Amino acid sequence: MLFEFEMRGKALSALRENKQSGQPAGGFHEANRRRRARFAVVFAALFAALAAITVLNINTGNISISPSGILRILLTGEGAPEEVNIVRMIRLPRIMMAALLGGALSVSGFLLQTYFANPIAGPFVLGISSGAKMAVAFLMVAALDRGIRLTSVSLVAAAFAGALCVTVFILLVSRSVRSMSALLVAGIMVGYICSAATDFVVTFAEDSSIVNLHNWSKGSFSGMTWEHVNVSALIIAVCMAAVLLLAKPIGACQLGEGYAVSVGVNVRRLRTCLILLSCVLSACVTAYAGPVSFVGIAVPFLIKKCLSSSRPLAVIPAAFLGGAVFTMGCDLIARTAFAPTEMNISTVTSVFGAPVVIFMLVRRQKERL
Repeated sequence: MLFEFEMRGKALSALRENKQSGQPAGGFHEANRRRRARFAVVFAALFAALAAITVLNINTGNISISPSGILRILLTGEGAPEEVNIVRMIRLPRIMMAALLGGALSVSGFLLQTYFANPIAGPFVLGISSGAKMAVAFLMVAALDRGIRLTSVSLVAAAFAGALCVTVFILLVSRSVRSMSALLVAGIMVGYICSAATDFVVTFAEDSSIVNLHNWSKGSFSGMTWEHVNVSALIIAVCMAAVLLLAKPIGACQLGEGYAVSVGVNVRRLRTCLILLSCVLSACVTAYAGPVSFVGIAVPFLIKKCLSSSRPLAVIPAAFLGGAVFTMGCDLIARTAFAPTEMNISTVTSVFGAPVVIFMLVRRQKERL
């Protein structure tokens, strides 16, 4: 019986994707072959873009280092002491954090969009990132006043607590508000309140011991260390493994809650896992880089369009790679466009992400008409 339901689900998914791509209802094998080829092309392009933007990030900065010198430093650790320090202690941690956190934020957005069944849902829009930002800012200021040195784990824990509080509030609002647009407005308002509280605390904080407090509150990847990379990589790896294990139940829920229940998916437990994982991923981003806008909305949408599919097992890893490429590219622009002055990362992500969100809204409005 379960096998029959799974086959029916695959057939429904294939029919839906054939309809989206304009393919006829028949010829599943040909459609699957084309879909696999499309997936291969998209993933190859993402890996190529990731490699290219990584090389460009390492090679770009106030101090120019030749490609051969960079390769020698990466492989052997040999070179001029100043160049070795720049590459291995400044540029590499920043690049890896931008990749990890960008990918995490994109997957977090995908999970929220799955939960609310709306492509506009995202950590930044729903105020989740702002709640995490407020909690971390309060913890930083309190620790500064007492001369306490904060660990990476404590920052992530504070961010998770703030993100979870806002998420619970949004979920409570969603029970009494059926309109998704009203829920999004509520999330935006909560985000403004949290941001205002954060700005008030940061403005009057004595941050002589926390050099990057103001930059962090606006969004920045500067000042990243290998400790940050190790902790965030561990947290994100565990979360990504959990998300991939949930790919099949997520796919079943995409076909409808009734179908998901019929194949044995505990929908309530799944939705709880989606919220918790999304909060942890977005909290990890906010704890280290502050608020990063629009990545969690724009990237999953673009990935689905490129894949011409919403299959979680393909979209989840592709969204992570896409988020990494997008964020690394934006960070490169942020630190080089007006060098030596560095822009906030959210400024750049907004420039490229906001038009995508506007396009999504216009497209959804046309589809309803």
